[in-house]
This record gives sequence, C-alpha cells and structure tokens, in this order.
Amino acid sequence: MEPVIGVVPVRQILTKSKLPGADYAVNPYVGCTHACRYCFASFMARHSVHGGPWGSFVDVKYWEPVKRPGAYAGKRILLSSVTDPYQPAEAKYRRTRAFLESMQGSGCRLSILTKSDLVLRDLDLIRTFPGAEVTWSVNTLDEAFRRDMDRAASIERRLAAMRTFHEAGVVTGCFIAPVFPGITDVRAIIRRVRDLCRCIEVDGLNLRGPYARTIFAYIAERRPALLPLYEDIYRKGNGAYWAYLREELAAVAAEEDLPFAEGDGPRPRRDGAPAVVSYL
Repeated sequence: MEPVIGVVPVRQILTKSKLPGADYAVNPYVGCTHACRYCFASFMARHSVHGGPWGSFVDVKYWEPVKRPGAYAGKRILLSSVTDPYQPAEAKYRRTRAFLESMQGSGCRLSILTKSDLVLRDLDLIRTFPGAEVTWSVNTLDEAFRRDMDRAASIERRLAAMRTFHEAGVVTGCFIAPVFPGITDVRAIIRRVRDLCRCIEVDGLNLRGPYARTIFAYIAERRPALLPLYEDIYRKGNGAYWAYLREELAAVAAEEDLPFAEGDGPRPRRDGAPAVVSYL
C-alpha cells in the first residue's frame, strides 16, 4: 500500500536539541515509512492529520530559508531525531538535500542517522561539511528478523553504504540499537562492522507506550522461548540481563582490541580502531 503523503509548512526547520552531542535537530518529515515496529517516535502520529498506523503516512515539511546559516558554525546538527532523513520520500521530495544545500559553507557539523543507503546520493555534498558523521542503525544481521521489524534498506545495503562513506574519508558509525534481548547478536555485529566505521554505539530496547504490546505479541508468537526473559526484563524490572550484556561488550571489545567506554563521556580514540560505546 502506498503511504499517504501530506505537506506541512513550518516557520523553521532547526530546533534546539536536548540529545547528547547535538546542539540542534532537523526533521525534514513527520512520520517515517520504514515503519519500525519498535519505533520510539511513533508518538509523532498524533501530530499528523492522516490517522492510520505508524508507517502508513509521511508529511513533507517546507520551511522558510535558514537565516544566517553562518551563525551555526561549529554547532552539531542532527538529522534526524524523530524521522529518517533518507526514508523513501526523500528520493522524490529531496527535503534533506535542500537543507544540506542551504547550509553548505556554514561551518556546521553534521550528524546523520539513517537506515537507508539513499544517503549515498549526497556523499559529495556531505563531504564538504567539516567533521560530518554518518551513522547507520544495525541491530541484527538476520535479514528475516530485520524484515519482521522494519521496511528499511536491507542490512547488506546499509553496510555497503557504510563502507563507501568510510573509504571516502567520512566519519562513519554503527548504532546497534535497539538491542533485542536474546535476538541481537552484538558480538557478530561488532566483528562485521569494526573495519567500516569509527564508532560503534550500543543501546537497549525500551518498551513503553503502545509498541510494547506489539513487541510482546511478536515475541509470544514468533519467539515464545524468549517470553520469560522479556517478562523478567520488562514486567519485573530485572536489570541482570543488561548488566550481563555490558560485561559482554567490554569482553568483545577486549577480544577485538577495541577501546571501550560507557555513557556520554569522551569517546576513546585509537588509530584504526572504532570505539565501542555502551548506553545500556
């Protein structure tokens, strides 16, 4: 089914961000047709006039020109916090590219987070921004599970795009999130991407809001052996699994000779070795 497309005029596209490491956020769209079943941003559906399930609509934003782009020199701008800036609609409407073109030469520092390889279209443009970072979300190497969870690009396409940017000299990252207990093979992902990126960040699955029921229903139907684990973590509040996983992350980092850190502090640097950063 084709998504419902709307148009939303907004006065400004840059909003101050409270997220760590980002001064401003840019969300060129409302909604996202990747339709991730675990998407924390599904609350944005209430800001759309279309109704319908998350993933069935996208509103395209048009905004007034950014005043004094140079005022954002040195500021870290995140694309995006509650949508994917390179979801399929971007191929036609090019709102993310329009923003990048308007900020070229401003001196701002880009952080792009996506599950798409459409970002390859803008590689030459992104390279002109000092300190630009492009991160792909990869929480499984199992394509069947990926298809169960989202309609974004395949894992292989994401990793191929990561390699292209990495080889072009752009700082790349892998966001292993959300980690699904008992499903996400964090060790395998780290070993797969360690030569493709500069940072590997890891965060767990939070189950809150309406999508908690969706995920529990999926686990009960497709992975029933894991249901006791999910009930223990999310209904009884037992944090033992996350403590175990933090130890596993530190262990695999040591095995792979990668620097390891926890939280939002400075990322350790070692030439040719991506840092493994835990937010668990």
